[in-house]
Amino acid sequence: MKSTIQSGAEKSGNKRSSQSPGRNARNISQQGRSSVESSTSDTGINVPPFNHPHCDRQAMYQQPVRKVKPLRGNYDYDLVVIGGGSGGLACAKEAVAHGARVACLDFVKPTPSGTKWGVGGTCVNVGCIPKKLMHQASLLGESVHEAAAYGWNVDEKIKPDWSKLVTSVQNHIKSVNWVTRVDLRDKKVEYINGLGSFVDSHTLSAKLKSGDRTITAQTFVIAVGGRPRYPNIPGAVEYGITSDDIFSLDREPGKTLVVGAGYIGLECAGFLKGLGYEPTVMVRSIVLRGFDQQMAGLVAASMEERGIPFLRKTVPLSVEKQPDGKLLVKYENTETGEVDSDVFDTVLWAIGRKGLVEDLNLQNAGVMTQKDKIPVDSEETTNVPHIYAVGDIIYGKPELTPVAVLAGRLLARRLYAESDLRMDYADVATTVFTPLEYACVGLSEEDAVKAYGAEEIEVFHGYYKPTEFFIPQKSVRYCYVKAVAQRTGDQRVYGLHYLGPVAGEVIQGFAAAIKSGLTIPTLMNTVGIHPTTAEEFTRLSITKRSGLDPTPASCCS
Repeated sequence: MKSTIQSGAEKSGNKRSSQSPGRNARNISQQGRSSVESSTSDTGINVPPFNHPHCDRQAMYQQPVRKVKPLRGNYDYDLVVIGGGSGGLACAKEAVAHGARVACLDFVKPTPSGTKWGVGGTCVNVGCIPKKLMHQASLLGESVHEAAAYGWNVDEKIKPDWSKLVTSVQNHIKSVNWVTRVDLRDKKVEYINGLGSFVDSHTLSAKLKSGDRTITAQTFVIAVGGRPRYPNIPGAVEYGITSDDIFSLDREPGKTLVVGAGYIGLECAGFLKGLGYEPTVMVRSIVLRGFDQQMAGLVAASMEERGIPFLRKTVPLSVEKQPDGKLLVKYENTETGEVDSDVFDTVLWAIGRKGLVEDLNLQNAGVMTQKDKIPVDSEETTNVPHIYAVGDIIYGKPELTPVAVLAGRLLARRLYAESDLRMDYADVATTVFTPLEYACVGLSEEDAVKAYGAEEIEVFHGYYKPTEFFIPQKSVRYCYVKAVAQRTGDQRVYGLHYLGPVAGEVIQGFAAAIKSGLTIPTLMNTVGIHPTTAEEFTRLSITKRSGLDPTPASCCS
C-alpha cells in the first residue's frame, strides 16, 4: 500500500472534466450531455468525457462486459481462485453466493527466517491488521505519558512488554484465521491448502501434503499477491527480516535499521520508536515514492522531530553477524561515495514487494506477465479470456486490501450475477500509519500539475492545531491539510491531503465526496464539526498562489 499509477490516459495527455461516469446520466449540462452522446467506442458504448491520470476510465467503457455461463459437468469447478488473501476470498465467497462451484487454493511459503501463517493473506497475517495493532500500542504508550498533563497520576516506570504484545497480536490473528476457515466452510467454498501451478489454461496441479492433485476449472482468478523483496547484498537474506517477520518476532527488536522509506518502512519505524526502541530509516532516493512529495517531506520531518534519524541518499552494502549476535551493516552514500558502518540488533528490509508469479507456471496457460505482475484490462481479464487477476498481483494498480476486496466481489458479480459494474481504481483513499498519520484521496499536487498544468491548479492549504494537543503541549508544527483543485470553473477538487491524528477516519468520508464531484465552493459551504481536525478542510481559504501565511491565529474564529 499504496503508488502513483500512470495510465494510458495520462501518457496521451488527456484530462478529466468535472463530471464522473456515474453522474453522466444526471446532473450534467446539455453541452456535456451532447459531448457524451457523441463520444462512443467502436462497440457503440458511450464513453465518459474524461480520463483520470490514475485510471483509464475510457477503456472501462470500450467494450460490453463479457458473461460467463457455467458449464456444469465439464470441469471440476466453475471457478478456482488461486490465493487465499483478501481479494481472492472476497471473489470466491461472492461467486458461491451466485451459484458457482468454487475452490480456493492457498499456500504460504515460509520466510527465510521461518515465519509462516494461516489463511487470510498479507493483510490479516503480516500486513494491515498487525500493523494497525502495533501502531495502536505505540499510540497508547504516548497517550499514557500525556495523561499526566490531563491530571492522571501515571507511574513513570510504565514500559511495553514486547513478548506480551506479540502474543496478543498473534492470538488475534489466529482467531481471524479460524473465523475465515469457518466462513469458507459455511459458504461452501472448498479450501485447498496447496501450491497451485498451471498445467494448461484449464488445468492446475496442486501440491498438497498428501501428494499432487489435478484440478480443472472453467474460470480462474489469480490473487496470489506479493512478498517483500530482499536486496542482493551479502548477509541480506541470512540476517535480515521483513514485515513478514516483525509482527511475530520472538525477541525485542532493539536498535533497528529500517531499509526503505515507503509506507511500510515508515510505519514500522514509527511504531518501533513509540514502543521505546531505536529505529533508523535508510533512504535510497525519496520518501514515500508515489505520494504527494510535500506531504511526504512533512511526514519525514515529523518523524525526525520525534527522534527517528534518516540516513538519506544511502544504500546498504553488506550485513555481517558479530560474535555477540549483533549485526554490522556497511552502507554507502550515493552522492559522496563515502562508506560507513554501524551496529544494529535488527535489520528490517522494506524496499518494495514482488508479485508471486514464479510458481504459477503461467506460460503453460499462455498468461502474459509484465515484470513480476500480471497486466489486465478494465474487467481484470488477462490476455487469456477465462483467466482473471485481482489484488496486488495486477500490474499498475493500487496495492491496497479494500481495492482487492471490491475488485474481487465486482468480478464475481459480473461473472455469475449479470452485473455490469466494473472496478474504478481512481480516487482511492489511503492512510500511512506513521506516528503523525497521513491520509489522502485523489491526485497529488505533482500529478495534478502534470495532468492539467500549473496555471490550471489551485492549492488551498493550512496548518492547524488539534485541540487535544494543547494540554500535553504536543508539537503541532506538522499538522497540515491541503486541497488540490481546479483553478477556474466549478473548482473541482482533485485531491485532499491530511497530516494529523486519526487520519484514516478523517479522510474516509471525504473520499465519498471526491467520488461525488466535490468542489471548493461546496467544501467552503460545509459546516464543520467543532472542535475536530476534520473540520479544517471546511476552513481552507488560503491558497499557495496568494503567498499568505497558512498558520492559524485562533482555533475558534
